[in-house]
Amino acid sequence: MATSLKIDDTLKSRVQHLASQRRRSAHWIMLEAIQQYVEREEARESFKQEALASWAAYQETGRHLTGQEVRTWLNTWGTEDEKAAPECHK
Repeated sequence: MATSLKIDDTLKSRVQHLASQRRRSAHWIMLEAIQQYVEREEARESFKQEALASWAAYQETGRHLTGQEVRTWLNTWGTEDEKAAPECHK
């Protein structure tokens, strides 16, 4: 799929300058930027959907962990006394 982008002269100059510094083509720089943006936004949307699902599950069941319970558990990570994840409760 061929797509064209219209960018202002200032941005075009910045992309060309960066491409020159990185010894890459301006095309490569723009593709990389678009790919990173799309991946970041997809991850953000996935995180948002996961949070909404977690909130819905909490509203339905009331099961949760407190912040302190999570911090206490995480503080054991990487130690000889590493604990399993605590059980959710009401």
